[in-house]
Amino acid sequence: MSTRRSAPAGRREWGGLALLALPTMLLGLDVTALYLVVPSLAEDLDPTATETLWIMDAYGFFIAGFLITMGTLGDRVGRRRLLLIGMAAFAAASVFAAFAPSALWLIVARAVLGVAGATLMPSTLSLISTMFTDVRQRALAIGVWATMFALGMAAGPVVGGVLVAGFWWGAVFLIAVPVALLVLAGAPALLPEFRTGGGRLDLVSVGLSLAALLPVIYAIKHAASHGPDVQALGAVVLGGGAAVAFVRRQLHLDEPLLDMKLFTGRAFSAALAVLLIGLAGFGGVMYLVTQYLQLVAGLSPTTAGLWMGPPALAMLIGAIGAPLAARRVSPGVVMAATLALSLCGYALLAVAGTHSTPGVVAGFAFVYLGLGVIAALGTDIVVGAAPPEKSGSAAALSETVQELGIAAGVALLGSLTTVIYRSTVEAPPGLSPSAAETYGDGLSGAVSLADRLPASALDPARTAFTSGLNTAAVIAGIAIAAAALACFTTLRHVRPLDDAADREAEPIASTRGSGDDG
Repeated sequence: MSTRRSAPAGRREWGGLALLALPTMLLGLDVTALYLVVPSLAEDLDPTATETLWIMDAYGFFIAGFLITMGTLGDRVGRRRLLLIGMAAFAAASVFAAFAPSALWLIVARAVLGVAGATLMPSTLSLISTMFTDVRQRALAIGVWATMFALGMAAGPVVGGVLVAGFWWGAVFLIAVPVALLVLAGAPALLPEFRTGGGRLDLVSVGLSLAALLPVIYAIKHAASHGPDVQALGAVVLGGGAAVAFVRRQLHLDEPLLDMKLFTGRAFSAALAVLLIGLAGFGGVMYLVTQYLQLVAGLSPTTAGLWMGPPALAMLIGAIGAPLAARRVSPGVVMAATLALSLCGYALLAVAGTHSTPGVVAGFAFVYLGLGVIAALGTDIVVGAAPPEKSGSAAALSETVQELGIAAGVALLGSLTTVIYRSTVEAPPGLSPSAAETYGDGLSGAVSLADRLPASALDPARTAFTSGLNTAAVIAGIAIAAAALACFTTLRHVRPLDDAADREAEPIASTRGSGDDG
C-alpha cells in the first residue's frame, strides 16, 4: 500500500494551486456565462427552441457523463498530462464555439467543451491531493478550489453581460484562450506528475458508465423542461439497467474503471450523500433566486450579478474558514453545524415576498455559506478516504455526484415552482388565447408580454412565482436538515484535521527511519 508523506507544502505547491485556480474558475464561469449570451446569440444563429436548450445543456451533460472515465484515465496516463491535453482541447473548442457558423455547430462545440471540461475537473482536484499531503493544508487547498469554482459561477452572468455589451456573444468563449496559455506555460514548472501505470482502460466499462449516466442526466433535464413523462421514465429505466451492469462488471475486474470498494468506507459514502443532497438544494435554489432577481425584482442581468456578491463572499468565508475550524473540531460536526445555520437562509426564502430583494439575497448568502463548507470538507473527506493511486477516481466521483445534485435540484425545485405557478395564476382579461397561454406557462412568458400589458398585470404572475419559491425553499430546507442530521450521526467520528495529521506522522516517521525515501 502507498504511504502518503505528510510533508508541508512549499512555494511551488501554493503556486501550483494558484495556477489550478484558473481552469477551475473558468469551468464555473462557463456554466453560467451563457445565461446572458442566448438573446444575442439567437439573433445571429436563429436556433430553434430545442437547439437553444441543447446549446445551454450540452456542456454540463457531457461533463457529468465523462467525469468517471476521465478521473480514472488521469490516474493511469498522468494527471498533469491529462490536464494539459484537456486544457488545449478546451481552448480549441472555445475558439470554434466563438465563431460557430450555425446553431448545430455550436451544440457540437459545447459538447466537446463538456468532454474537455470532464478532463479538467478531476485533474485539478486530484493534483491538489498529490501536492498537499498534509491533511490540514489539503483541506484548505480544496476549500480554495471549491471557492474558485463557485466564484466563477457567480461571476459568469456579470462577465457574460459585459462582454456581450462590449464585443459580441462569441467573446464569452474566448476567455478560455489566455487561461489555457497560462496553464500550458506554467504547469511544467509548478505541477507534479502522478500516474499509477495501470493497465488498459476497459472500454466496455466506459460504455456502460456513459449508458448509465447520460440517460439519467437527460431524464432530469427533460423533466425540468417538460415534466415527468414516458420519455423521462424510459431514460431512467435505461440508465438504471446500465448502472446495474456497470457495477456488476466492476466487481469482477482486476483493474476496474471505478473501484467499488471505495463505497465500503462509511465516511466516503456518507460524504457523497451529503454532497448530493446539499448540491440539490443549492442548485434548485440558485436557479430560482437568479430568476427572482431578474423577473420579480426587475433587475438587469448585470445588477442581478452584482447582488450575488454577498453570497459569493459567504461562500468564500465558508470554504476557507471550514478547514481552519475542522483542525480542532470534527469535520462532520463543522458541516452539520453550518448546514443547520444555513437553514436560516431557507427560512428567509420561505417567507420572501415580491419586494424582498435584500431578504432573498441574505437568505441565499446563508445557503451559499453552507455550500462552501460542505464543498470544501465533504470533498476533502471523499478524496482523503481514497488511497493516493485512486484519488483521481474519487475526485471524479465527487464531481459526478455534485453535477447530478445540481441537475436534480434544478429539475425538482424548478418543476415544483412551475406547477405552483400554473395552478395559481390567471391570465388577465383581454389577451388572445396564445398570449394567455404564454402568460400562464411561466413567469418568463408573462414578462415577455410586458409591452402589451399594464404594469399591474404582472403582479399576479410575480406573486405566483414567489409562492413557488417559498414552497421550494421549504422542501429544500427539509432536505438540508436531513443532510445536517446525517453529517452529525455518520461523520462526527471523522477526526479533526490536527489529530489526523498527528496520527499520520507516526508511521511516516517510522518509515523514514527505515531508510525509505519514497
